[in-house]
Amino acid sequence: MFVWHEYENAAEAAQSLADAVADALQGALDEKGGAVLAVSGGRSPIAFFNALSQKDLDWKNVGITLADERIVPTNHADSNTGLVREYLLKNKAEAAMWIPMVEDGKTETELHPDAVVDYALKHYKQPDVLVLGMGNDGHTASIFPKAPQFQTAIDGSAGVALVHTTPVTAPHERVSMTLDAIAHTGHVFLAIQGEEKKAVFDQAAQGKNREYPISFVLNRQGVNCHVFYAE
Repeated sequence: MFVWHEYENAAEAAQSLADAVADALQGALDEKGGAVLAVSGGRSPIAFFNALSQKDLDWKNVGITLADERIVPTNHADSNTGLVREYLLKNKAEAAMWIPMVEDGKTETELHPDAVVDYALKHYKQPDVLVLGMGNDGHTASIFPKAPQFQTAIDGSAGVALVHTTPVTAPHERVSMTLDAIAHTGHVFLAIQGEEKKAVFDQAAQGKNREYPISFVLNRQGVNCHVFYAE
C-alpha cells in the first residue's frame, strides 16, 4: 500500500523527498556496498534532482538509471537521459555510474523500439530505490492507460523487467519498467503535486483500475510506496 506525506509547497516536498531517497540509498550502501536508483523524467523532478545531487553519499558505488525513457536520441529535448545528466549527475552525484536505457549517438531512425529494449535490458540492474511520478491520466513510468502493451506491462507472471510501450495520449514510443520490476524494488517513492493529481490519486488508491495505471502500484501487495505530495 502507501504512506502519505504532505507538504505546504513543492520546494519543501522536493527537499524532504531528497532526504528520504538519500536515507534509502545509504541503507542499501550499508547493507550491500552498492545501490541502484531509478528516477522518472519530466520537469517536476528538477528541484528534487538538484537537492539529491548535493547529498553526502558514496556516489561512486551508486548506479543511476531511469524508470522509463522516450525512444529518442539522448540529445533530444524530450530525452529523460539528458534531463538527468543536466540536473542530477552533477555536484556530489557526478561520481555516480550511469545505467543507460537508450544508446548515445543513435539517430531517431536508428532507434527501433525492440532494439532499444534489448539494449536497455543488457544494462539493466534491479533498483533498490525508485522515484515515480504520475500524470494527470494516472500513468506512471511509461505504463499508460489504453496503451497496446498495457497488459504486458502489468502482468507479473511475465517476469520481464522492461517493456516497449506506445502511449495513446502522449508523444514518442517508450521503454518502461514493468509493474513486476517496480514491485521488486525495496523502496518506492511517488511524487505528485496539485489538486488535479491528488483527485486522480484518490481514485487510484481505491483499488486496481485499468484507467489509472498507478493504481496497480498503490494496490500491489508487498509494494512499500511513500507518497510525497505538495499542493
